[in-house]
Amino acid sequence: MPFIKADYSENKKTGFDPLPKGEYEMVIDSVQERATKSGAESLQIKLVVRNDLDNTNELQKKYHNRVVFNDNWKRKATNQYDMDNFQYILEACQIPEGQEINDMDDFIKLLTGKPVLVYVNQRENEYDGKKTVDNQVAPWNYKQTKFPQLQHKFKKDKPAEKIEVGNEDLPF
Repeated sequence: MPFIKADYSENKKTGFDPLPKGEYEMVIDSVQERATKSGAESLQIKLVVRNDLDNTNELQKKYHNRVVFNDNWKRKATNQYDMDNFQYILEACQIPEGQEINDMDDFIKLLTGKPVLVYVNQRENEYDGKKTVDNQVAPWNYKQTKFPQLQHKFKKDKPAEKIEVGNEDLPF
């Protein structure tokens, strides 16, 4: 039996061009704190265009499963996040008003997996003398989803193959 048979009928021509401006039904795939090499810190929200709403509009269908990152930077003057900006995201995720969130871990757990409606913009960026266009999402561009029943199918990484190692295999 062959290892693989060439079959290009399912290949899709996709690129890494930024998403066109517009509103997208998305799901918050993950939220994590990050730091640059220079020490600037952000809370990065990974948004994925939902794949369960292909029948709602052409943009949704064409770009489902595409990823957009939203970085929320700590303010240099205070070394704190702008909590006012987080209020837009909490409201879009339909977290009950008045709910107390004890720490960043709780905040991350509340957001992860939530469906949201997000306006994605494009901006021109210049870095190292090169100009590019990328996507930008502002916290006030988050809204409540029009489709709260989430049926999105996440792409899963291929599970790692288990390798059994016995004592006789170890060099010590």
